[in-house]
Amino acid sequence: MTKAIAGKSAGKPESRTALVRRARRINRELAEVYPYAHPELDFENPFQLLVATVLSAQTTDLRVNQTTPALFAKYPTPEDLAAANPEEVEEILRPCGFFRAKTRSVIGLSKGLVEQFGGEVPGRLEDLVTLPGVGRKTAFVVLGNAFGRPGITVDTHFQRLVRRWRWTEETDPDKIEAAIGTLFPKGDWTDLSHHVIWHGRRICHARKPACGACPIAPLCPAYGEGETDPEKAKKLLKYEKGGFPGQRLNPPQAYLDAGGRAAPPLGAG
Repeated sequence: MTKAIAGKSAGKPESRTALVRRARRINRELAEVYPYAHPELDFENPFQLLVATVLSAQTTDLRVNQTTPALFAKYPTPEDLAAANPEEVEEILRPCGFFRAKTRSVIGLSKGLVEQFGGEVPGRLEDLVTLPGVGRKTAFVVLGNAFGRPGITVDTHFQRLVRRWRWTEETDPDKIEAAIGTLFPKGDWTDLSHHVIWHGRRICHARKPACGACPIAPLCPAYGEGETDPEKAKKLLKYEKGGFPGQRLNPPQAYLDAGGRAAPPLGAG
């Protein structure tokens, strides 16, 4: 079947209006493919999400989810972690990689929470980014998923896909965030981030995108950069975790099906 690929068939630059329409349609399509997209880090409160997000740098969410139960069992509050023995924290965080730097960050941010915010995670971007190890990406994860305040999470997957889809040519994360923010209503930003990141982890990989198994192939100007044969492409599908896509070690009840399993997105199998 011939694909009508946006941006290639017309032979002329895509208008701003056409770009907005295509971008929003991609988001709608991904919302159907990943109807329960959510942060893949286990957390029970804003403090846990903040720490887990910092720990997730350069490792998988699964690895973090395997590590944080022991960390939070021993240090359940910012006060506890702020007063922790760094060597003991390092030993717990060793499986996450870069454990010494991450130990400094999580102890440092915990001290910041205690000293500057009374032991509470602040719900404002300008406050969050003052904490050690917390940049805009981490802050928006916390704001969007712990406080319900819209934000765009520009991680490596998000950067790769929005450039591959020609939503922007920017390379700086802050400029990417600003550019993509103009394409969507603010209320869509958090879910958009989940949809794009999930798609990047599952189908639109960095080296071998599974183009032939991609549900938004007709809307993608980069179609053909990866494997286009449907059967070969299907073999490239991979997930960050074992089991169903999006499976968490401790998924919220809302994400479970009647059998107690994480419900797979439409078309998964």
